[in-house]
Amino acid sequence: MAIKSTIFKADLQVNDTDRDYYELHKLTLARHPSETDERMMLRILVFGKHAHEHLEFAGSISTEETPALWRKSLSGQIEEWIELGQPDEKRIRKACGRARQVFIYCYGLHKAKPWWQGIKSSLDRFDNLHVLFLPDEQIRPLTTMAERTMQLQCMIQDGDISFSDAEHETTITPEVWFEPEAKSKK
Repeated sequence: MAIKSTIFKADLQVNDTDRDYYELHKLTLARHPSETDERMMLRILVFGKHAHEHLEFAGSISTEETPALWRKSLSGQIEEWIELGQPDEKRIRKACGRARQVFIYCYGLHKAKPWWQGIKSSLDRFDNLHVLFLPDEQIRPLTTMAERTMQLQCMIQDGDISFSDAEHETTITPEVWFEPEAKSKK
């Protein structure tokens, strides 16, 4: 018998001064048994970073057809395809071909750095790809916030993400490893 996903609920207050976006999102997440608290909390953090009324958690951890999150237009066009971790080149090509913008948030420096070194030269042709690294020491406190029911705040200002609950807070400064604007400045 397969082990079922665990359901988590989060009220996420997003205050994004960079985009002038201020909303409360009531989120329901199904955490697959193989998913860690860290990855689940990163999904919520990245949701806050890209918060929009049409943004949604797309597939499970083992789904090949969908990313961790995506935002679709009313006509079904994929506006944002958002991945967590280190997807392979085939998956990145697929995402870049299907979506207006693709965001990859990698974490875990000991895995992310070799992945990036091995794949970055094959990604130069994508003008809709953004690769960001979330530093280990900054995301580590997220696991202390993981509860079945959560009240969370996400404040974004000047690219920094302050994420907190009633007892814990961390500030994350994503490192830009690749983006279309950076490519054009070379």
